[in-house]
Amino acid sequence: MTTIEQIQRVLIEALKQQTMTQAELAEKIGVGQSMISHYLNGRKLPALDTLSRLCSVLDLDANEILCVERPKEY
Repeated sequence: MTTIEQIQRVLIEALKQQTMTQAELAEKIGVGQSMISHYLNGRKLPALDTLSRLCSVLDLDANEILCVERPKEY
């Protein structure tokens, strides 16, 4: 089961790798900077449309953010 703390860690690491500020990310995905702070502090989870934009801007797959392992192909 995925926890909010796992999602929080993935988002923090992705933001660091993109060398982007919270304000820059907020502007790119169309939310307030305080909402980004909530996501990174584990107080809130992004809505599905926001999750999609986070994936695009942070160059992540939704499975990465949600800490879901893909099944092995046979």
